[in-house]
Amino acid sequence: MKAVRFHEYGDPEVLRYEDVDLPVPGAGQVRVRVAATTFNGVDGNIRAGFMQDPMPLTLPHIPGLDVAGTVDALGEGVGGLEIGDRIVGFLPFVDDGAAAEYVLAPAGILAPAPTSIPLADAAALPLVGLTAWQALFDHAELKAGQRILISGAGGAVGGYAVQLAKAAGAHVVATGSPRSIERVKAAGADEVIDHTTTEVTAAVTEPVDVLLNLAPIDPTEFTALAGLVRDGGVVVSTTVWMPAPADEERGVRGIDLFVRSDAGQLSELVARVDRGALTVDVAERVALADLASVHARAAAGTLPGKVVVLPATA
Repeated sequence: MKAVRFHEYGDPEVLRYEDVDLPVPGAGQVRVRVAATTFNGVDGNIRAGFMQDPMPLTLPHIPGLDVAGTVDALGEGVGGLEIGDRIVGFLPFVDDGAAAEYVLAPAGILAPAPTSIPLADAAALPLVGLTAWQALFDHAELKAGQRILISGAGGAVGGYAVQLAKAAGAHVVATGSPRSIERVKAAGADEVIDHTTTEVTAAVTEPVDVLLNLAPIDPTEFTALAGLVRDGGVVVSTTVWMPAPADEERGVRGIDLFVRSDAGQLSELVARVDRGALTVDVAERVALADLASVHARAAAGTLPGKVVVLPATA
């Protein structure tokens, strides 16, 4: 099969589009014929070698944490799935990923794919959708009537976080840039702040119950934003290299989010997509052979949003 691999850590140029042996599913695994994977920001950090301690890889490694596709072969002991089933999943960080024509996946992480959108586009849901869900509900314990500030709402996670928070009955204040503001408004934010022209701490006039930070920001700015959280509130951050600021005196918790695969939560997200309650936003679709250029554009800060990556067999 064709796959993209890196044989050493480094810049996007280490990614090679090459021939790789077709994987054979072991016990508890399925082989998936890949309709699409995606690019996530963490992919660039893994490829560059910044995540070697928490995510030790065996090189060469195939990236691609999201998968949408069809079940192609079943390993021993797999039940509840059949060849031809259309599925989505968030793959283990340290295993070979879905930047290939076929990928192995633990059967237990997979969920039925949405039926209301193209199968390839469904690859844009798992990792970022689960990140948003776990941030809001597992960690922040967001409830109806609460106020939430979402910093960096213009990114892929932010789009889902805004939609899910609004659906939960929260008042959503979101920050974005001129490039993303219309997207953030369309996702349903009650207030949108252009952080490139406005001081966010001045624009937020009432305390918030939750601060969700999704973007790399200056630590002093992060601390200032955390000051907007009411006593007893919570700060959740996906920028795990910069710990979420807590304030013990005020009872403000700081939580660094490490997303985990959860087939039940993913199934709930899929159900919301199929009933029209959650929109999957795909900015661009590119060929697998062009994955290195996607990594390069991400490093340059020029990606337009969520990018879906298509193998030649899709």
